[in-house]
Amino acid sequence: MEKHVSPNVIQKWLTAWSLSRELPLPTNFKSGYKVDVGYEQQKARYVFSELNDDFIQLSETINETWVFLKVCASPEEVKNKISAKWVIQPQGYLMSCVSPMNIQVNLPNGYEMEFDNYNSTTLVKIRTKNGELASAGRMVIVDDLAVYDRITTEENHKRNGLATFLIQELERIAISKNVYKNFLVATEQGKLLYQSLGWKVCGLYTSVVIPL
Repeated sequence: MEKHVSPNVIQKWLTAWSLSRELPLPTNFKSGYKVDVGYEQQKARYVFSELNDDFIQLSETINETWVFLKVCASPEEVKNKISAKWVIQPQGYLMSCVSPMNIQVNLPNGYEMEFDNYNSTTLVKIRTKNGELASAGRMVIVDDLAVYDRITTEENHKRNGLATFLIQELERIAISKNVYKNFLVATEQGKLLYQSLGWKVCGLYTSVVIPL
């Protein structure tokens, strides 16, 4: 596993994340970036490509709840550098893939696909024939990077290959725009799916927050 993901890639990913979620674009904060998220349980997020003095000093100055600090480092490294007021969140994984992915699947019977675009984001939804949402995912292209975000499948439609098909369609769109570098941050569960499609873990992504 690579030890370092470049600040340039992190900035592109965070820009895409903000566009996908229709939030303000990230701004520079010392050696990292800040997004004013504005959610009740995520007021803001600070993201750093490495665990450094800027991250540590910021952790010492914040006492407000629901402000997230995120860094490309292991939870063990982070825990040793911050105070006990911070709670480490479920593990994230920085993942990358160079097209083509290891995918060749068809849309299962009984489903249909629809496309939408907003805010530089391509949104693909898979619905049943009666209109019930079964799966959805987004992809944003920032320069030479295709960023995948919020790939979800409803519980009663899982294990039908919908997420795999959806990712295949998003990749097809990226390739049509001559973009072959893919990037995302996965959960523990999502990591297994992406690895089966040819993605590689290129770093750990650790989040901490002061909850109520």
